[in-house]
Amino acid sequence: MNTLMTFGQDAAWRRIVADTLEPVGPGASVLDVGTGTGRLAQAVLDRDSSAHVVGVDFTYGMLHEAPQHLHLAAADALRLPFSDQQFDAVVSGFVVRNLADVRTGLAEQVRVLTPGGLLLILETTPGPGGILRPFYRLYFRYVVPMLGRLIAGDPSAYTYLPESTLAFLEPSRLAELMRDSGLRGVQTRPLMLGCVAITLGRKA
Repeated sequence: MNTLMTFGQDAAWRRIVADTLEPVGPGASVLDVGTGTGRLAQAVLDRDSSAHVVGVDFTYGMLHEAPQHLHLAAADALRLPFSDQQFDAVVSGFVVRNLADVRTGLAEQVRVLTPGGLLLILETTPGPGGILRPFYRLYFRYVVPMLGRLIAGDPSAYTYLPESTLAFLEPSRLAELMRDSGLRGVQTRPLMLGCVAITLGRKA
């Protein structure tokens, strides 16, 4: 369902995240927050098999569906069970907009980063501006829930998705919060005409 509604781009976005980690170096320790079924963690390992990747999620059902060779743990993104400065990079895919407290979630991710470590967030956005915005909102408010009902048999989940996406922070605002959390060199890379964005920064 996720592949269908992103026109097959979700896998490509995860590969971009993995490729962006290249400057972190081989053998890096990487934390995937909200790993779900482990697709982003697996993409990082596919890019660098020497990386030590840990995926955390608080949904046991999702973790049980992830590949068993991954290092996984049940954990709350607002209270990560790791010591300070433990990971060279922290990544997440479509998770931050679901946090009960975005500032606390960012602070936790920054806390477990080593100095100079990279934090990278892949997330949907409220959508592109200009003439494309009405079409984007129409697609998310009506087409996505309809597909969820027909394909996934779960219209409620795919009603929540557009509502949470349209209510989420613009990438520029997320970048501001990341700077406030102690990250430097924060950048945003729009994808799919600005419907999705990668926002990243390094711990000072």
